[in-house]
Amino acid sequence: MKELLEQWILEGVRANGGAATVLEVAKYLWEHHEAELRGGGDYFYTWQYDMRWAGQRLRDDGFLELGPNRTWQLVAG
Repeated sequence: MKELLEQWILEGVRANGGAATVLEVAKYLWEHHEAELRGGGDYFYTWQYDMRWAGQRLRDDGFLELGPNRTWQLVAG
């Protein structure tokens, strides 16, 4: 599920024009992946916390950077 969450975060940031707040990404994930999140067992209760860590991993790996107003921004590559 962690790999999926990273993909979904990138989708959410792309869908928001390449930069999104954590709240905007969370809304995107819920609107587009609610069924998967609900069907994830205990993961349903931790997905927002796990999303933040996945975002940090994406930053550490060079896919995202922290932009103005603490937005996650896609790294041009």
